[in-house]
Amino acid sequence: MELKEYRQKGVLKEINQLLPDQKRRQEGPYVVIECIERIPCDPCVESCPNNSIKIEGGVVDLPIADYDLCNGCLGCIARCPGLAIFVIDETYSETEGLISLPYEFMPRPKKGEVVTLLSRNGDELDDAIVHRVIDPPKYNKCAVITLRVKKEFLNDGRFFKRKKNSMSL
Repeated sequence: MELKEYRQKGVLKEINQLLPDQKRRQEGPYVVIECIERIPCDPCVESCPNNSIKIEGGVVDLPIADYDLCNGCLGCIARCPGLAIFVIDETYSETEGLISLPYEFMPRPKKGEVVTLLSRNGDELDDAIVHRVIDPPKYNKCAVITLRVKKEFLNDGRFFKRKKNSMSL
């Protein structure tokens, strides 16, 4: 998707171009990089312990993932200043998968909390359950929240909102 089109519509839609092949998706967690800004930025490259994220060409080119090297470690998510990196795990169960995403708001959700999964453009998709909260000081106030969601929403869910009277499962 061209940046001009994204800025006009405000929603990234061509997600299937960013995903690994079906075989790799069934092997475990993988990174999804939804970066469209051609700016000098490479924290994702520097944060990857497996060297699976690369910027070919110059520092203003877009990062790409080498899915043969990526193990879905989550280390790149909190380092992206554009909040454009996610990790998806389609192997969690027969009916559910995991989406790990950046979260900068306070207070942090709690493990087991039921939240509302949102699409890229803010539409409510379904309930999701907070599976894990990772918030070490080295993440510089950007937690990584992992949500348990129905598999049908793995490629569309990109954020969540907390319910007014949050409950945990």
